[in-house]
Amino acid sequence: MGSTSAQNPENNGSARVGRRDLIKRSAALGLISVPTMSFLSACASGGGGGNGDKAKEGKKTAKNPLGVNDTAQMEFVLFDGGFGKEYAEDAVKIYEKNFPEVTVKFSATQKIQSTLQPRFNQGTPPDLIDNSGAEQMDMGVLVGKDQLADLTPLLDAPSYDDPNKKVRDTLRPGIVEMGQFDGEKVWIMYYAYTVYGVWYSQKALDSLDEQYPETWDQMLAVCEKAKKKGMAGWTYAGKYPYYLPFSLYPMIGKVGGVEVLDAIDNLEPNAWKHPAVKASFEAYYELYKKGYVLKGTPGLDHIQSQTAWAQGKALFIPNGSWVENESANVIPDDFDLAVSAPTGIDSSDKMPFGTIWASGGEPFIVPAKAKNTAGGMEQLRIMLSEASSKNFTSKVKSLTAYNGGTDGITLTPGLKSGVAALEKAGQNVVNPRLQDWYVQLQKEKIGVSGLGEMMAGRLTPAEAIKKIQGFADEAAKDSSIKHYKHQ
Repeated sequence: MGSTSAQNPENNGSARVGRRDLIKRSAALGLISVPTMSFLSACASGGGGGNGDKAKEGKKTAKNPLGVNDTAQMEFVLFDGGFGKEYAEDAVKIYEKNFPEVTVKFSATQKIQSTLQPRFNQGTPPDLIDNSGAEQMDMGVLVGKDQLADLTPLLDAPSYDDPNKKVRDTLRPGIVEMGQFDGEKVWIMYYAYTVYGVWYSQKALDSLDEQYPETWDQMLAVCEKAKKKGMAGWTYAGKYPYYLPFSLYPMIGKVGGVEVLDAIDNLEPNAWKHPAVKASFEAYYELYKKGYVLKGTPGLDHIQSQTAWAQGKALFIPNGSWVENESANVIPDDFDLAVSAPTGIDSSDKMPFGTIWASGGEPFIVPAKAKNTAGGMEQLRIMLSEASSKNFTSKVKSLTAYNGGTDGITLTPGLKSGVAALEKAGQNVVNPRLQDWYVQLQKEKIGVSGLGEMMAGRLTPAEAIKKIQGFADEAAKDSSIKHYKHQ
């Protein structure tokens, strides 16, 4: 998965993230994940010892504004997903060049939770973690149990490139707010910038002599045309059906307005029973009923579904902008990758066509009990420089949280399409927070047990809505869960 954050797909904070001003962006990445109950209980212990081994503070200078100990080891664990690890390794080399007596302990894994949960328990977590992927740790739990360091010192430090600018002043709109949960403290730095939506081959769409459909009747007509030519209309990550919300949630927002998504995020009673949810669920279910979903999709993981789509077996796939890099080895040179905002129902929708989900992705955290928190933050400061940002964008076809870094870079088809989609959206950018505030609810329950079952034909839309509303109600009443609301 790309990040996630979604995904990898996989995260965000509680301020309203200036939903109306989370704009003027340029395209690209991030995503989601699945923590288990064992992690929830594990974190509840508060994490054990470890503070006695904290690295001594170094001398603060113009070149070392965070006061990093120039002899203390720094450990960095990266999620090994759609963005690969080369961009991080390059940033580590800069850290080691700046602190020549230090060798960074760097590792990459897809097993973030199972690898790091025991270390949080023991009070010996790494200094910097890319908390993404299918085993992403639950952000809401980490924040609620005081497991994370406040990143305000990083944000208020001079930027790597310009000592007259704070790091926070170099970031894209909404990035700082996404890292907040309740209050001013910032717990997460979303490094990538993701565009979520419906991805497709413009070449394949042109071969059908069709435009991207703006209404659901048009969508069904395009899928029927594709079916007659031996191509399925849709596929998705059947084993990880929490990818479906990448296009389904902004569709719900388009149909019913941002307030519907806010109510869902806030775990309000009957939020899932809104007519916009019903209409959107029924629309997606129609894809299954009419045979427009690639046969066998419920059994495919994200890589298998993306590969089938890249091979022309399906026209559309819901995904995040990491897909361009993650599928680079299977996407044909003449594929002409494109992304669009979700198709709506019709002209009665509350928001215009072009309404899209875009937000920070690939969540980086510095554990509170890390030995070298200053070192973890300094590594992030390096990554948020113009050079590191350009390096990331050129290597992984995605933008970063750094507001710039594209000068002199030739945009790839997907990135170029993502930028165009954001320009079309204008102020109509939504940013659902459910996947950040309640990871297990979003992934295991709403995703797998609700949407996954519906799209496999084992639940009707009405049954899926009832089931999902039940899950949301359970979460709302669960006093062991820290609850968050839009401000």
